[in-house]
Amino acid sequence: MGAGKGDLKVPSARAVQVVRWAGLAVGVAAVALIPFAPIGVPGLFQAPLSSPGTLQLLATLLVFGATALTYDLQFGFTGLLSFGHALYFALGCYVTTVSVTRFHLGLGPAMALAAMAGLVVPAALGAVCLRTRGIAFAMVTLAFAQALSIAVLDDPLHLTGGSVGLPLDSTRLPRAFVGVFNTANLYWLAAAYAGLVCLTSWWVLRSSPGRFWRAVRDNELRVDLMGLRAFWFKLMAFVVSSFLCTLGGAVYAVVLGQATPDVTTVDFTLALLVMVVIGGTGTGWGAFLGGVLYTYLDDRLNQVAAAPAISHLPPVLELPLSQPLFILGAIFVLMVLFFPHGLAGLMPRSLAQNARRRLGELVVGASRGQ
Repeated sequence: MGAGKGDLKVPSARAVQVVRWAGLAVGVAAVALIPFAPIGVPGLFQAPLSSPGTLQLLATLLVFGATALTYDLQFGFTGLLSFGHALYFALGCYVTTVSVTRFHLGLGPAMALAAMAGLVVPAALGAVCLRTRGIAFAMVTLAFAQALSIAVLDDPLHLTGGSVGLPLDSTRLPRAFVGVFNTANLYWLAAAYAGLVCLTSWWVLRSSPGRFWRAVRDNELRVDLMGLRAFWFKLMAFVVSSFLCTLGGAVYAVVLGQATPDVTTVDFTLALLVMVVIGGTGTGWGAFLGGVLYTYLDDRLNQVAAAPAISHLPPVLELPLSQPLFILGAIFVLMVLFFPHGLAGLMPRSLAQNARRRLGELVVGASRGQ
């Protein structure tokens, strides 16, 4: 007997789930096997994927993609515009580096200490900052971040290395993370962090607190009128996103091999905001892609700006094109003007839903035809 369209509804949903998880498994396997792939990607990378230089860049892309996702949890899904998210990335970076280099701890205890700080500090600061709203909240978070930045640069306790930064003592690290031939392990560490952030975000946003985060973003007063204190949901979002960001700073310290004061500045938080806007605010995966794209362009545009061909252009073109931040800013303006919903907006939801439905029908139809 033939099956009507109505008979395919429930099976197609199951088939879509199977295909989705299979696609996820293939994607994870592809990411994990990149260090074993001596394949060149002309135009994107100057060396094969398995080369140390490319793996180092890919590790950095994964760290900042995941960090952008942590900022989207706070800004895109909860509506908390923070100008101090860099504080928690810097916290993880410096606590890990100082613990290893100055206090001679192993990498495991140092990262555990950073994780503990990533819970305690945002819980304490969030309880203060979240007493304010809107621009006042943004300014208070900025004030705390600037205080940390000043402390790192002035280095009154002689711990952070000041404006020079602090190298990570490689003698205290596991051998698997030391040396150019172990760059693959650094890449896998960054990939594991990215996977943890993606999995945690997926789980949290589908839980009851995640739904209330969206409700707070859309109408905080309504949440309070329902008898649910919006403050506690905002604090939860603040702590979760900051904690995951702190872990990113710890991983970045290992991947980079040092802690630098660049990650303490407000410019770093603004860069995270740009990453989220480029990818698509409140989309999750869009923010991740935005972080990867921004970091890649930031790296490549430095090379493009220093190219000899740029220096031979007329001054009216040579001056702006020799400034990577100008090019990056121009790309951001064009993205906002022509793609206001970011990279995620390039694929309409209805198109994605129709594609998944058709895919499910094809899979079920094929299975019934066997």
